[in-house]
Amino acid sequence: MLPSSSGGPISRLKVRVVLEEIMEKLPEKFNMVDLLGRAEERTPYQVVALQECERMNILTQEIRRSLHQLSLGLKGELTMTGDMENLQNAVFLDIVPDGWTKRAYPSMCGLALWFSDLLLRIKELEAWSADFVLPSEVWLAGFFNPQSFLTAIMQAMARRNEWPLDRMCFQCDVTKKNREDFMVPPREGAYLHGLYMEGARWNSQTGIIADAFLKELTPAMPVIFLRAVPEDKQESRSVYQCPVYKTHQRGPTYDWTFNLKTKESPSKWTLAGVALLLQI
Repeated sequence: MLPSSSGGPISRLKVRVVLEEIMEKLPEKFNMVDLLGRAEERTPYQVVALQECERMNILTQEIRRSLHQLSLGLKGELTMTGDMENLQNAVFLDIVPDGWTKRAYPSMCGLALWFSDLLLRIKELEAWSADFVLPSEVWLAGFFNPQSFLTAIMQAMARRNEWPLDRMCFQCDVTKKNREDFMVPPREGAYLHGLYMEGARWNSQTGIIADAFLKELTPAMPVIFLRAVPEDKQESRSVYQCPVYKTHQRGPTYDWTFNLKTKESPSKWTLAGVALLLQI
């Protein structure tokens, strides 16, 4: 519990400062009527963008509502309820409030880092929904539901080539470039950035998984070119089926499996627990 939640001046001052900063920086919600009107084609990518904007609206609406109530409570204009006390405690202790977590995406961050991350996600969505053109490189971790975007890659390729969706898989090619090197999206698939490897590292010179450097726990991956191909076209030799997780909590945050090239036995990386993470 807050050491002075009953009204101590120091704790309440800190909570008010954080509260006002969040309220000031939190952008307005997405205008879904306008977005739905402009996304006429309803391509798989447009559908994902619309779904993400809707989810973001639900989250930011709850943040704005709960903080407004707490602000009134701190001013004495509303009676402090149990939920408001819990929110005050979370803000004071730099913890993401439960009411926000339930409407958000998996994250291991404290409140300050979590909110900075939220603003980056909103910025990415604003840029994408401005014209619904797929970004030159996609921040996979920025989605509430990364799986929906990965599925959209498959759907787009299936429609274009009239391939059966249930007989498709991903071809994963790790480039030697960073996100700044890409100016336009690929003709098919997507360039993904912002992934990290845990348990090993990616050797850009040889283009294979390698043993991790000492004290380098989660090295960043170069941009990954991900595209959908028929199952019989997928490279299956000398690859490690690398699981992709949203956070290092792993388990319930599993998203997909990417095949990464290896010269050593895949079992080595399995035993080492090698995985790709969207957040660290």
